[in-house]
Amino acid sequence: MRATPTAPWRDRRVLGWIFYDWANSAFALIVMTSFVPVLLAGLWNDGAPSSVGTFRLGLANGLASLVVALAMPLVGALADRGGRRHAWLLWTTIGGVALTAALALAGPGQWSFALGLYVLASIAFAACNALYDSLLVDVARPADFDRVSAAGYGLGYLGSALLFTVTVVAAARPQLVGLASGDAVLRAAFVVVAFWWFVFSLPLAVWVHDDPAREGGPGALAAGFGQIRRTLVEARSRPMLFRFLLAYWLYIDGVYTIIKMAVDYGLALGLSSQDLLQAILLTNFVAFPAALGFGRLADVIGARAGIGLGLAVYVAATVAAPFVATAGQFYALALAVGLVQGGVQSLSRSLYARLIPAGQSGEYFGFYNMLGKFAAILGPVLAGVATLLTGHQHFGILSLLVLFLTGAVLLTGVREPPPGENA
Repeated sequence: MRATPTAPWRDRRVLGWIFYDWANSAFALIVMTSFVPVLLAGLWNDGAPSSVGTFRLGLANGLASLVVALAMPLVGALADRGGRRHAWLLWTTIGGVALTAALALAGPGQWSFALGLYVLASIAFAACNALYDSLLVDVARPADFDRVSAAGYGLGYLGSALLFTVTVVAAARPQLVGLASGDAVLRAAFVVVAFWWFVFSLPLAVWVHDDPAREGGPGALAAGFGQIRRTLVEARSRPMLFRFLLAYWLYIDGVYTIIKMAVDYGLALGLSSQDLLQAILLTNFVAFPAALGFGRLADVIGARAGIGLGLAVYVAATVAAPFVATAGQFYALALAVGLVQGGVQSLSRSLYARLIPAGQSGEYFGFYNMLGKFAAILGPVLAGVATLLTGHQHFGILSLLVLFLTGAVLLTGVREPPPGENA
């Protein structure tokens, strides 16, 4: 029998899992999407033109994604083997928190030092997400995957937007918090984000635990490599799973590239950093109810169709992006993206959770995040190189169309398991 709509929220494991999205989404919004691009173009810049700054940011994002893509399948397999996903997540969180706080140490013109810390912090953040995603199958039933996954993304958008609002107001009026300038507020915000991430990770630390260990000890490393080989063979033998992974690899490339490069793109258009930060804030406040709405929508039309709807909006936004010339137009684009961003991410996670075999969520979500990170190498680097060669950001944005369209076409061939079942 299908669970009642309120059933998942009575389980504190579900609540602890959801609150981790509230905890670490502040890094994605405030550090990755907003303040690092702004400081790279301003305080941390050594006088280089904006096209060089775009190239540096794209290269940094690509490098972080490459490291995670190569490492996470093995990490997931080892965590599965040792029953240690929860512990690995907590230790990786501590590393990410420390590196995020350290970004406050980067001073004027120190772009290389700042980007070095940013790459390491981004690696920790991505590793946390892979391990966190894999715990979904331990805290929720398959029938509740869509709504629980959507609630996680929705709460993450809301929490990060609330903290972001405080930092943006403080940056506009630094005297309110006793600091000398907006740049000083942005640097202090890294410490605040680190504290936020740590504190709101505590419910997951206390309430959530993965399944007991299946195999550990000295043989876990060799077993982990063997498990990766078996996973590759098994994924190829599951046509729906393999097709979904190909589709996801393509369309999530476009999604992540837009998230990471949107502020840099707006700065290149001549928009003020304040306008851009407000647009990003709008995206995240809209994304909160929209992500919850997509979780409900999936109950009616299915997760696959919900993802397809989101991708159609991304295609339209990509086509419109080169014609943006004013802050109002950028706001409109941010609103459109906010309506579907969380839905595409959350429904992709929940659909994948139903396509994978039981008992192997760590390694399979390692591959899932590996594909996302390999995709995140191509998109930002492609946008950065195209901008550097042509001197125009428009060409990098338009190149994302092939990723969204090809991914959507492949997705139409994926047969979604019935609600409450795994493939």
